[in-house]
Amino acid sequence: MKDKIDRLLEGETLHGAMAGVSIRHAVSGEVVYEKNGHLRLTPASNTKLFTGAAALETLGPEHAFTTGLWTDGVIEDGTLKGNLYLKGKGDPSLTAEDLDAMAVSLRKKGIKEVTGEVIADDSWYDKIRLSPGILWSQESEYYASQVSALTVSPDQDYDTGTVLISVSPAHKEGQAATIEVTPGNEYVEILNRTKTGTSKTEDELKVEREHGTNTIVVEGTMAIDDPVSKSWISVLEPTGLVIELFYQSLVKEGIVVKGSHAKFPETPKQATRLYEHSSMPLKELFLPFMKLSNNGHAEVLVKEMGKVVHDEGSWEKGLEVVEAEMRHLGVNMDTIQLNDGSGMSATNFIPAHEISQLLFQVQEKEWFPEFRRSLPVAGNEKRFEGGTLRHRMQGTEAEGNVRAKTGTLSGVSSLSGYVTTKDGEPLIFAMVFNHFLAEDVDEIEDRLAVILSEHQLSVKE
Repeated sequence: MKDKIDRLLEGETLHGAMAGVSIRHAVSGEVVYEKNGHLRLTPASNTKLFTGAAALETLGPEHAFTTGLWTDGVIEDGTLKGNLYLKGKGDPSLTAEDLDAMAVSLRKKGIKEVTGEVIADDSWYDKIRLSPGILWSQESEYYASQVSALTVSPDQDYDTGTVLISVSPAHKEGQAATIEVTPGNEYVEILNRTKTGTSKTEDELKVEREHGTNTIVVEGTMAIDDPVSKSWISVLEPTGLVIELFYQSLVKEGIVVKGSHAKFPETPKQATRLYEHSSMPLKELFLPFMKLSNNGHAEVLVKEMGKVVHDEGSWEKGLEVVEAEMRHLGVNMDTIQLNDGSGMSATNFIPAHEISQLLFQVQEKEWFPEFRRSLPVAGNEKRFEGGTLRHRMQGTEAEGNVRAKTGTLSGVSSLSGYVTTKDGEPLIFAMVFNHFLAEDVDEIEDRLAVILSEHQLSVKE
């Protein structure tokens, strides 16, 4: 096994690059192979293994996020005399349908009119929206969405703080494409600079939010027979989108609002709760979080840990919790640097040995089954089974065998998780690659995982 892995890591693809690999026996924790295992490398989304383990330990698998409706007034003869507060507590799975259900709850209480204002309260977390790892050029990307305690997702992938832009070709050449925004709203402005052609051109479709605005520019050419193009675009100030959508929900239910719906003050302490929505438990949220490597979920979890433990929903306090929990798990945090929870930061540094150490230690936790279940499964094409590994290692001994977390940044790739050898021995592996120029490093990861799957550890080496 050592010779095979050595030859793989000495290949031309990794010339000039850095590789850290650590392989342990899953029962004893013994290191059975390592290469630069103590070298600090940028792990990309393997950072989520640390965030996820800390969240399960701190918050618990049954932890749920709540969103409530509160008022500082009274209800008399179908009129809510006072302000209506929509208070968010970080739910990254909140949808427009949930907001509709809240409006329905008010109608069922007999409310037909609100004399005051509809107010968004996102004070559960701090006001810093972007983690240190986000570049300004990434601000419109779905994987770099802003973090708020009151935010909404367009679909069941739960890319919170984004809208889904669907672009369909027109039926006639020369006409602009049809654009649909989900959830439907006027919070974002669409500039349609598309046209429909009879065939594909080099003028490819491009969807991007203009810097510092909620203007989304859609430009390029679509062929008449092109399928619908879908893009998830982050919004500027997600709290504003939520209150806009909730106001729409009230209108649909025939509830008249006399005041405005654009202010963000805190809910008064003496307010009365009218309704509360609870999210799915954390153990269920872990599926889209880990399977699809959802960055927004990771950062929400960091802030939630900070709020629960230190009463401050910030990256600073949340990362303090992550570090403390990792130390309790026997991870050497003296050799680790964390600047966010998702792995977007290029200045996160973690040695492969500490990743494999974490994966070894968590096996003793009561929540380990939920943790393990959330890891992508190699070659399983079901979206919420295979996740980011659903198209990898198919037709090999690793298919259905390897459960691992992927990680990708420019010049960074990682894969860490669990595998069983051909003779039934459980192994833990962590591999992190930095500073490579080739685009096929994930093929090296796959080949290494296959080597482990095919290996017979009981044979004396």
